[in-house]
Amino acid sequence: MTQAPVSTSPRRPKLAELISDDIKRWIAAESLGEGDRLPNEKALMELYGSAKGTVREALKILEVEGLITLKTGPKGGAVINQPSMEPASRMLRNFLHFQQLDGKQVYQLRKLLEVELAASVVGKLTEQDFQQLEANMSACACCTNHEEDHRHQRFLELEFHQLLARACPNPLLAFMCQFLNDMLRDLVVIKKAYVPERKQFDHANQDYHRQLVDAYRAEDAPRVRQIMAEHMADAEHHMSALEAEMAVQMLVSNDSSNNQNHRSKLHDLLTANTPV
Repeated sequence: MTQAPVSTSPRRPKLAELISDDIKRWIAAESLGEGDRLPNEKALMELYGSAKGTVREALKILEVEGLITLKTGPKGGAVINQPSMEPASRMLRNFLHFQQLDGKQVYQLRKLLEVELAASVVGKLTEQDFQQLEANMSACACCTNHEEDHRHQRFLELEFHQLLARACPNPLLAFMCQFLNDMLRDLVVIKKAYVPERKQFDHANQDYHRQLVDAYRAEDAPRVRQIMAEHMADAEHHMSALEAEMAVQMLVSNDSSNNQNHRSKLHDLLTANTPV
């Protein structure tokens, strides 16, 4: 069967998409911020020479992207939002989930970026930041041996790094590190990476986090870099060992299931051929 040729030419954008892109450029050029309003529908229709339906579609695109909120009523209209990173992170993670991503690939980047982020935060942490980091470490230390607590502890360990990312003065670096931490969080859930008990990993994480907080209080940038680099190398080692262990468990489980099915089929065949 002959396959239809695949078009390599880019899709031509719709008029509503072009309008939404132009509105974004206008928002940036005018330095508009959260709470500011866009011109009303009639003004936008006149500006772009477009029908009401096209303008509404353009505004809906901006609303779906989280850039505006559409309000109804006499004082309604398009109000600009401060977009959060979650929608963008979620869309990228959805894409990567179909690429068979594993922990090693995540740590290939995380070992570089977390060290740079850690160094960028030295001298930037407030007393409130330190209190949140201390509370996080205390919560980790209180986790029990229950399976749900293991899962919660993995999330708390990642949240420690998210707290550092929120204090990062470089928004791009902060986004990349938060995104990688979200990817790891997803891998923990999908692969149930919290099920095997790993006390050594727990203790290592708590120790590295304590060392980091002490180095941050001393504003010792070289020490922070060293500790975070060691922390990421150790975390990668544990993640690789855990994924290998879980792969073996999955193989054993599948073999056991196959053997069970084989015995069941054999029993059915013998039963069917046994004379009454």
